[in-house]
Amino acid sequence: MIVGVDAGTSGVKAVAFAPDGEVVAVESRPLALGHPGPGQVEQDAEAVVAAVKDVLGRLAAGGVRTGEVQAAGLTGQGDGLWLLDEDGGPAGPALSWLDGRATPLVGEWMRDGTFEELFRRTGNAAFPGSGAPLLAHLDRTSPETLDRAATAARCKDMIMQRFTGVRATDLSDASNLFTDPRTRERDANLLRLCGLEHRRGLLPPVAAELPAGEILQGAFRGVPLSAGPYDLPACAAGAGVARPGDGLLIIGTTLACEVATDRLDLGGEPAGQTLCTPDGWLRAMPAMTGTAALDWLLRLVGVGHGELGDLLGQSPPGARGARFLPYLSPSGERAPFVEPAARGRLDGLELAVTKADVVRAGCEGLAFAARHCFEAAGLTGEVAVCGGGTGSDAWLQLFADALGRPLRLARGPEVGARGAALAAARRFGVPVDEAAWTAGTRWYEPRHDLEDYYRRYLDDVRHLRSPL
Repeated sequence: MIVGVDAGTSGVKAVAFAPDGEVVAVESRPLALGHPGPGQVEQDAEAVVAAVKDVLGRLAAGGVRTGEVQAAGLTGQGDGLWLLDEDGGPAGPALSWLDGRATPLVGEWMRDGTFEELFRRTGNAAFPGSGAPLLAHLDRTSPETLDRAATAARCKDMIMQRFTGVRATDLSDASNLFTDPRTRERDANLLRLCGLEHRRGLLPPVAAELPAGEILQGAFRGVPLSAGPYDLPACAAGAGVARPGDGLLIIGTTLACEVATDRLDLGGEPAGQTLCTPDGWLRAMPAMTGTAALDWLLRLVGVGHGELGDLLGQSPPGARGARFLPYLSPSGERAPFVEPAARGRLDGLELAVTKADVVRAGCEGLAFAARHCFEAAGLTGEVAVCGGGTGSDAWLQLFADALGRPLRLARGPEVGARGAALAAARRFGVPVDEAAWTAGTRWYEPRHDLEDYYRRYLDDVRHLRSPL
């Protein structure tokens, strides 16, 4: 048996997998976000550690015995900044990837060329909630906070240090912070570019393989634990996305579109992320829009999620002219373009437009946003799909129509935890049939040609970004 742990933004989940990939047990616990000031989003590291202990303890109490568990794998939310002391405890509040306090600094970097140079060297577009801007912001505004810290970590690496004593990170998280994706090593020039060369000691070592150790406390004491990759590449692994050109669509609070590639390309418009994997890279476009935008739209028209399928069936492709740009995040958009001022629009309304048309326009807008991301990421192959937004067959069918290619529903539940468990199996030599673990459970073939509507969407985006 293998256990996968996924420490996300809104909750922690632990899943016990049988040798054939079947889910034996799942435990979860929600997490809260703090909002101490305008644009500030923080998380309590101690609450995250307590949640991991709790879900593992409940797995054990439910009958998953330590002696039956051959390995455990850990993944978690990416970006953000988790400052730790020498013992791995919090040296300050953890800044979430949703935090916006570094927005002015990112704007400055966009104006002076730092933003583009970082992208051309790393394939990663800095946004306010990513590690480099947050570190640089704190170095300017409260250097004493960084002076107290021993490590600038990511969420999963914080948990790893607390549970095993191992201070390290893996290449997936290191990709986003001062690492050259060609050499896969830290680059001091990137630190200098951000004005942070004097903070080099805060960066944890990058392990050649996934960081590994034994769990030292609580349930599953003595079980070997590996940390990584973080949630985006972990989901790709859990969904079986490895062949160059194939992609994964994660339908969550935000949409995340990622494509496996064996060719490093640092050209094009600066946006998204380039993440190192064992056999190449993932070109990731984690948009700020997603099911949160759909939730807003459903509340606006006064319907529930259970009505989504019926409403989509009542409106034809193109939504009788209604159209929606889904940029509702107060931080604007970060993929497939970076535009902090991007805001949503609902257009094409007239008396003939129905409630169903408005809902369909919203779902089409989100599906077109995903296609826009995939085109920027270089999608050429098949697409797997996972995430909390996969519960509606009608919406998944619309995604297949918008993408113009079949969708493969990934084996669930908890694809990120599945990816972490598979990574642990590789790290510790536990034999598993990865093809069986990652086989699709359902296919959605395109039924409607939405090409003209997608081109209209792209025109609307161009006008949004270049107002008259």
